[in-house]
Amino acid sequence: MKFEGTDSYVATEDLMVAVNAAITLQRPLLVKGEPGTGKTMLAIEVAEAIGAPLIEWHIKSTTKAQQGLYEYDAVSRLRDSQLGDERVHDISNYIVQGKLWEAFESDERPVLLIDEIDKADIEFPNDLLLELDRMEFFVYETKQTIKTVHRPIVFITSNNEKELPDAFLRRCFFHYIRFPERETMQQIVDVHYPDLKRNLISEALNIFFEIRDVPGMKKKPSTSELLDWIKLLVAEDVSPEVLRSRDMKTLIPPLHGALLKNEQDVHLFERLAFMARREGGS
Repeated sequence: MKFEGTDSYVATEDLMVAVNAAITLQRPLLVKGEPGTGKTMLAIEVAEAIGAPLIEWHIKSTTKAQQGLYEYDAVSRLRDSQLGDERVHDISNYIVQGKLWEAFESDERPVLLIDEIDKADIEFPNDLLLELDRMEFFVYETKQTIKTVHRPIVFITSNNEKELPDAFLRRCFFHYIRFPERETMQQIVDVHYPDLKRNLISEALNIFFEIRDVPGMKKKPSTSELLDWIKLLVAEDVSPEVLRSRDMKTLIPPLHGALLKNEQDVHLFERLAFMARREGGS
């Protein structure tokens, strides 16, 4: 079982090595990188490439590790007991299975995505150490042990909002997705827009990387934002000549709302344009 990328996902050589190493070691693959660099899509594409079912657990700030295992719905059981429902005599009727339980009992070897683990409480990763290591957990209410039928391929993504515990990191294979260089970015754009004129893509990439290189940017545009911007350029029929003829008086690119996502960065470009006009007029 080897991952070699897909028709819709451009994977670098080192990323393919990391995925296959994690599969071989049967360790979770911890993937970090800038937002928009394809961390979440990696798990989706790997599942498609190897024909495995995909189970996604998207983490929020309020998510608890226990929710990934199971939850006991005591409120529903109390309500049913008051109504005289016969279901109350079987406590398993009130056990809600979590994503790990679903992955552990899958009929096929699944791909399990634990997305943005750093959003949760700092104790969240530690609370999953034993379950991810042994691939089993105990359900106290029903006195049963849930073990993996087919050990899942686990992908864990992080945007580096919090440091993860050392004990957790020791159990993972780590890979950092570096921001694509121009050649790789060209391949990514070609996958999504294979019929675009080369000169339009070239000019769009020039502007995109120029923006990323501007000092003081609060949020640099990502791969996904570049793809959105190109889609808008095509929809609005913006020509390569318009992009190429951009002078310092119009420093902010057309449809810049796809690339600049906060007022500080827009103001930064407005100030640069103002300074350029002053220098040009003197």
